[in-house]
Amino acid sequence: MNKKNKLLTIGQFAAMHGINKKTLMWYDEIGLFKPSSINPENGYRCYSYHQSPILETILLLRELDVSIREIQDFMKNRSADSLKCLLEEKIADLDLQIAHLQAVRTTLCAHHQNMATLLTMDLSEISIIERKERCLVTVDISRDISFEEEVELITAETEKYRLGRLHHASYGSMIPVSSLQNGSFDDYSRLFIEIPFLTYKTGLHITPGGKYLRAFHRGDWSRMPKRYQEIFDYAKKHGLTLHEFSYEKGINENVIDRIEDYIVQIEIPVLG
Repeated sequence: MNKKNKLLTIGQFAAMHGINKKTLMWYDEIGLFKPSSINPENGYRCYSYHQSPILETILLLRELDVSIREIQDFMKNRSADSLKCLLEEKIADLDLQIAHLQAVRTTLCAHHQNMATLLTMDLSEISIIERKERCLVTVDISRDISFEEEVELITAETEKYRLGRLHHASYGSMIPVSSLQNGSFDDYSRLFIEIPFLTYKTGLHITPGGKYLRAFHRGDWSRMPKRYQEIFDYAKKHGLTLHEFSYEKGINENVIDRIEDYIVQIEIPVLG
């Protein structure tokens, strides 16, 4: 006799699938998954090895948060087509969850990097770093636009890309290098939103990959022009050509209470 045709006790069958036997008893009571047979002498439930694939399918669906009602409906009309459709739906849900977790992880890594930078950086230092190409969502602004309008524009973009929470992305402002060179230090033209794993779409701003000049500024914005002058002096001394935009981003908002302690990271692409 083939060993696979032998019946298993409820305890043996539950142990084989890594579940509690009470789960099998409950599945039986609600008509979701019944034993192969019931011992007429003692009323004990017995299960066949060949029932394993069906139980594993149920357990997989439960792991995917499929409701008992959905699984019951599926079991009543079990077929390759119905399982295919159900799994396609759950795979799509799972992909969204994975993307969300990846975005959260990227955000955590960015915060971790910011904290590591805060603990080790020299605010007076100006350095050259390498940056990969990035896709940014941008919002056009001008000197005439109010703070409330800026908030509305940012909120509209976060809703468009279904961010859900503000911390799922990082935010900053952009000012043309040409404006800085002309002494227009408040000529901010765009706000940017950096969303993890954002792929290219028409209308997105692409930051060039390659070398960037990086510097930091702490405190009062009235002293920002002086910091930019130091940046331009550094670039001139080292024969560097700055172009496109300066990307400014706060890196310590979540660990300060006073605006005087606010630190802005400045990154500007270096041509060539």
